[in-house]
Amino acid sequence: MITRRSILIRAVSRFQTEPPNLYARNHAQFYRNSSYLASLISGRTIRNCEDVLRTSAAYVQHGGFMRAHQPVRRQQTATASSSDANDIIQFKLSDIGEGIAEVVIKEWFVKTGTKVNQFDAICEVQSDKASVTITSRYDGVIHKIHYGVDDVAKVGSPLVDIKLKEGSMTNPMAKLHQEVIPDDMSSLQDARSIEKEHVKSLATPAVRRIASEHNVKLSDVKGTGRDGRILKEDIQRFVDSSQEAKKKITEKISAPSVESVSRKPDKEDKPIIPKASVFRPTESGKVPEDVVEPIKGIKKAMVKTMSAALQIPHFGYCDEVDLTQLVQLRSQLKELAKSRGINFSYMPLFIKAASLALTQYPVLNAHVDENCENLIYKGAHNIGVAIDTGNGLLVPNIKNVQTKSCLDIASDLTGLQERAAKNQLSPEDMKNVTFSLSNIGSIGGTYAKPVILPPTVAIGALGKIQVLPRYADKHSDVIKKCHIMQVSWSADHRVIDGASMARFSNLWKSYLENPSLMLLDMK
Repeated sequence: MITRRSILIRAVSRFQTEPPNLYARNHAQFYRNSSYLASLISGRTIRNCEDVLRTSAAYVQHGGFMRAHQPVRRQQTATASSSDANDIIQFKLSDIGEGIAEVVIKEWFVKTGTKVNQFDAICEVQSDKASVTITSRYDGVIHKIHYGVDDVAKVGSPLVDIKLKEGSMTNPMAKLHQEVIPDDMSSLQDARSIEKEHVKSLATPAVRRIASEHNVKLSDVKGTGRDGRILKEDIQRFVDSSQEAKKKITEKISAPSVESVSRKPDKEDKPIIPKASVFRPTESGKVPEDVVEPIKGIKKAMVKTMSAALQIPHFGYCDEVDLTQLVQLRSQLKELAKSRGINFSYMPLFIKAASLALTQYPVLNAHVDENCENLIYKGAHNIGVAIDTGNGLLVPNIKNVQTKSCLDIASDLTGLQERAAKNQLSPEDMKNVTFSLSNIGSIGGTYAKPVILPPTVAIGALGKIQVLPRYADKHSDVIKKCHIMQVSWSADHRVIDGASMARFSNLWKSYLENPSLMLLDMK
């Protein structure tokens, strides 16, 4: 994804190879991506590459505003007026995308009187679709907190009041940091060091504490969260990679369990123990009181989605798949993938086979508009995977499956499962799904009636793999042991006919029953 930050970094790299006047003439689009930078450059004479290099490298976009480092030669910029020191700013909840109008406050990382700097985590909020960490745009002290944990906050309403730090201005766009830039600063490495300093700060206090306990520098850790945010599991992976630190891993950074889509074949035939009830047993003869639970967060999203899905005329199609050859192939690939640090379940193979079949039947990878007047054939195969979490059912998706190997899909799937377990899925993980698979077999089901997720037009539910007797072929009386899985499809009968669904299912089935066919069609 191209961001303002990446555009500026690309601009800086070009400054070293092109004269500034040529760069300004031929590549002005870089300037337009940062209005503040453009206005600064247009109002002054570009004398040499170093001036522009210092200017653009010192601008780091984050949270919807530009942090300005004013380049000066051997002099300092004017400080803010003393009256600004007593300013109290209302920090409002910004739009986090996807048309979300309200969120639930899940956790506060600050309290009244806490000192905060720009990019410090303030709170974590849960929308209908994902969990997002809100970071500060100001330096100062928390003056007032407007919501408690589990309260519903609306977009545009104030989250906290921040008393600005002395020397800070009310408008962060106009903030000029007092900094002297030496004359001999001319390397891109120096510019990137400024960028790196700000990227390092994208971590919550809890993550910083864990990193400190393990003597890990955040600058050495690659963040996998939104906007490069460093997560707890990133610290864990970094520590795991060091032989000396392996024994120091503690339970506080290990991921909680989640009913995921990754089937574990060594546990297929073991009975599944139901989860314990959330209600404690009462004394004999006593009737427990009714409990009222507000429907919010993910459950509220399910209400909206299922209500919309109810308007779709579903039709179903079921079949069984002989996975005997696939089971053998997966057993060979599992250890190879494990040596690369990847958990390789059956699901990546199911997903890749679906993508190959969607290439032949693109109507099943389409969206239908709200009034069912247009069918939009989607170019990307963004395949959603249903994941059962403690907060409810989530369907994040793996992007551009048509361009990825089975190993890539397995890696992406593991990442989605880990983030879902920690309630850290981002809006990007949830949006733009084009087709979905639900693995009910990981819980123990055989057949299901999956519900289509609007605006998609098809979904599949995969049953558990069972060892069952089957005839060797239709002309033989010989019975053999086979690994059989049932599949249940649902499609939107307004735009999908039964024959198309059956042909798609047959092609998908052929890839799984004869895995070598997948090699022929993979690009």
